[in-house]
Amino acid sequence: MPENEETTEQVEQETPESEAALEAEQKPTDPWSDPDIARREIEKLRREAAKYRTKAGELEPLAKRARELEDASKSEQERLTEQLRAAEDRAKAVQQRAVRAEVRALAAAEFADPDDAHAFLDLDGFVDDDGDIDTDGIRKQLAELLKRKPHLAKPSDTSPRPPRPDRSQGSSGNGNRSSSDPGVIFQGIMDQALKGR
Repeated sequence: MPENEETTEQVEQETPESEAALEAEQKPTDPWSDPDIARREIEKLRREAAKYRTKAGELEPLAKRARELEDASKSEQERLTEQLRAAEDRAKAVQQRAVRAEVRALAAAEFADPDDAHAFLDLDGFVDDDGDIDTDGIRKQLAELLKRKPHLAKPSDTSPRPPRPDRSQGSSGNGNRSSSDPGVIFQGIMDQALKGR
């Protein structure tokens, strides 16, 4: 039995230490609750961020060099293909601007707003393989557009209309006023009010 007593004493001695460790583990470790701990945590995060910024700065020249090596390793045909694509894109953009200008110029005579004309047309179909602009095709498409949407056309008479005289408005100039004239009605009300006194 003395062996059981020794075991019990050992368990009792271990219990206070293990309880302290359990309490420390169970307590939430929130570094932001204590200002000193929070300050140390912030400084630690700042040092870590500075380390990463320094490393990124060191790696940037290496990435640039890798891109240069990749470009150098491309074949001459790949480089020429890329240059050709870029030149074709620029040429297409210039053609589109030229077609828009031609459409605006042809639409100026018949459309109220020439910019409306190219908004409703497919501009890709007006350039042939040689890069020439099909002005006859543009004219036909503009005529069809005006048939479909006549509200885009300029008004037929561009001069402002003079006002038409309307004899039923205003006084006739002879002093005879109608009974619906507000002045006559007011005068009648005032006459009745004065006579009624």
